[in-house]
Amino acid sequence: MNNRPLQEEYSSYYEQYIGLVPEGDINEILAGFLKTTAELLSDIPEAQGNYRYAPDKWSLKEVIGHINDNERIMGYRLLRIARGDRTPLAGYDQDDLMKGVNFDSCSLSELIEDYISVRRATLTLIRGLSEKAWSRSGIANDNEITARALAYIIAGHELHHLNVIKEKYIIVRV
Repeated sequence: MNNRPLQEEYSSYYEQYIGLVPEGDINEILAGFLKTTAELLSDIPEAQGNYRYAPDKWSLKEVIGHINDNERIMGYRLLRIARGDRTPLAGYDQDDLMKGVNFDSCSLSELIEDYISVRRATLTLIRGLSEKAWSRSGIANDNEITARALAYIIAGHELHHLNVIKEKYIIVRV
């Protein structure tokens, strides 16, 4: 699927993510991220997993867990909307979700394994979508959105957080 979502297919809030996604087939982009993200995260020493670049910021493990949680939520929305379900879907508060989990008690390898599993599930979901399913819209978090936009949000959200990880979390040892 090579068609980027139009701006009227999603709330302006999501432009910060969708705008990061490169041109190309979203299926191939997400599959490529699976490999590159898993490799990047696998190169981080376990001892760095609980690192926070500031006292009020999430640990590296929490960021990875958040990426996984967000993809699950957006993937669920994508499934419902692509199948034609017009039932309004609730929003979520990322900070409230984080209060309900302790990602720091997980190993980095467990969180990477989770990332791989979630991404594979997303890829199997979107692989079989028809053009009609991609363009279906529904209501999520009180806003109209298409299945296509949700796939791009998944990709862009991951890119956003990978940029933060590279900039703020990866400690280069000399």
